[in-house]
Amino acid sequence: MFNCKLFLGRVNYHSLTCLNYTHKGKIDLIYIDPPYNTGSDGFRYKDKRVLDKYPDGSDVPKDHPLRHSYWLSFMSKRLELAFSLLKKDGFMVASIDDNEIAQLKMLLDKYSSSNTKIVAVKMSEASGLKMGATSRVNNIPKYKEYIIYAKPSGVNNLYFDKIRKTEWDSEYNIFWDDFTKKDKEFIDSISSKEEIEEEDIKAVDDILKRIKKNSVSSKIKELKIKERDIEKWLFENAWRILRTAASSSVKRLADEKRDTINQSYFSVISSRDKLLYLVKGDYSSTSKSPRVQFIFAEDNLKYHPGDIWYDIKTTGLEAEGGIEFKNGKKPLDLIQRIVKSNNNKRAIVLDFFAGSGTTGEAVLRLNKEDGGKRQFILMTNNEDNIAENVCYQRIINTFKGYASNTAIPENINYYKTDYVGSNNILSATDEDKSSLAHKAGYLLSIAENTLEEIELSTSYQLFENHKKVTAIYFKEEMTEMETFLEKVENIDKPIALYLFSWGNRSEFEALFDHLEHITIKTIPQPILEIYKKIYNIVTV
Repeated sequence: MFNCKLFLGRVNYHSLTCLNYTHKGKIDLIYIDPPYNTGSDGFRYKDKRVLDKYPDGSDVPKDHPLRHSYWLSFMSKRLELAFSLLKKDGFMVASIDDNEIAQLKMLLDKYSSSNTKIVAVKMSEASGLKMGATSRVNNIPKYKEYIIYAKPSGVNNLYFDKIRKTEWDSEYNIFWDDFTKKDKEFIDSISSKEEIEEEDIKAVDDILKRIKKNSVSSKIKELKIKERDIEKWLFENAWRILRTAASSSVKRLADEKRDTINQSYFSVISSRDKLLYLVKGDYSSTSKSPRVQFIFAEDNLKYHPGDIWYDIKTTGLEAEGGIEFKNGKKPLDLIQRIVKSNNNKRAIVLDFFAGSGTTGEAVLRLNKEDGGKRQFILMTNNEDNIAENVCYQRIINTFKGYASNTAIPENINYYKTDYVGSNNILSATDEDKSSLAHKAGYLLSIAENTLEEIELSTSYQLFENHKKVTAIYFKEEMTEMETFLEKVENIDKPIALYLFSWGNRSEFEALFDHLEHITIKTIPQPILEIYKKIYNIVTV
């Protein structure tokens, strides 16, 4: 299955324009790591006023009076195109630092109806080198950057894995003997049901009836666990280690049931929110606030990352991807968390500032981890050969496996975009026009996700994937129509058919009426206009 696309363009604006022909309203998640406009990060605005003063194309200097304006103009054009690619519930995530956080937040608010959320991400350590520089000038060291979530439909319905706490909470001091992992999984499955039946409660009570309560300290002594291994053992057994807590509402439910059931531990269910609680029934009737409710360590020793992410490792990144990329490589774990937050294992993920290609590797690794079928589209220019020598190479390394990482065999299609002006088309030879027509046909193959070209002629193109075929006939002349018709008649997969006809279109389409496995598609207007220019078609 093809699940990877890499676009190499003179500028990513060209590639985004092409993608608006093929993927408008189809993208689930966009992640970008744009230039931070630090004065030394490669942000070169190709504006005449800049080039007159800096003809070598140097980065826009940090002290330039219009540097924020240039950056805003540069980003606004791209964001306008990018947001038109998102699905109704799609969203964008952008990395940035202090230099342009205010400007980027303003832009994203504009394109997402102010539905944005800023997350601070720890991106460096308090190293000796950093502290030495800070001591010399007495400034504030930079440890963090930001990511901004921008979701036009509202920043909700996101998924984040909970993070394990670094230290054990000693309040979890009860150990349940005669309790299995399967028992815990069963109780969890009952707890997650929308409607809990009486038979479910009885099944849980049967499990609790055979429980023998022990203390964690006694169990550690019994198993003769060495001091250095205790914390590891605690986290590994968190599914059967518990604490008790006081709850007046749970106590009322326990009061009602404990006189009717002959066991120390049992379950109750709240009538209002239909939640299942595990309780101990041997509490004192005279106690005003007995610790009656059982709480599992496994369920409470993890926390939501929230809006400050300081748990992601930011050192040793030079080895990631098996490529050299000294400036701006984002941690693989960070991008995996962002991609996974979409909570769609079939998401189409776009990164139009692809850099070292971290987003592509993140998608591949998540698919391997959870069996997902996510696809990614990466876009970059080829300044200093970054596309070919870094981004593309990283994806190939991931396919083959690098260092201790096992291979993830997949496929990638690599496209190069360029600007073709009207003058180029008017002066083109027949051979040039045929080549341009084929390239426009590739846009349709991308739109249909049929990326493998299986046949190419002067009048038609055929592409396929494992499920379907895209067939394109792009000449008004019927010279190869008979051959083309025979080809599609012999294809046993569903076919998306595109016909470029400037005359009697219904007559043209009627040739395919007898084929039930063909769906005739409407050609996107921008692509149709390209063909008209190529063949100098004038319509009235």
